[in-house]
Amino acid sequence: MEIFLAEYLPILIFLGIAVGLSMAMVGVSWLLAPQRPDSEKLSSYECGFEAFSDTRGRFDVRFYLVTLLFIIFDLEVAFLFPWAVALGDIGLFGYWSMMIFLAVLTVGFIYEWKKGALEWE
Repeated sequence: MEIFLAEYLPILIFLGIAVGLSMAMVGVSWLLAPQRPDSEKLSSYECGFEAFSDTRGRFDVRFYLVTLLFIIFDLEVAFLFPWAVALGDIGLFGYWSMMIFLAVLTVGFIYEWKKGALEWE
């Protein structure tokens, strides 16, 4: 049993160092940084406009469109990095699969562009 617990010792040391360093950094910044709160620093900031009391208020649909477009193109980049690294191993099939994927995304991007979803008035 002691052998199994000894294997966790490096993990506990790492966690101890991580907690200690994070507490030290927060403490040093709290001591050195000027503490001058004002109304701007204490106000909440959400989506570019002031917060309001009614949570059932309507949002402009463009906020959601921008979010969805960001997620789509962020996923594209997340797929491109591993594909580029493994391109030598996956061969021609992997290459053309990614080209089809990029073509579908390009068609979607052109559609959004033509519909005016990227225009912010």
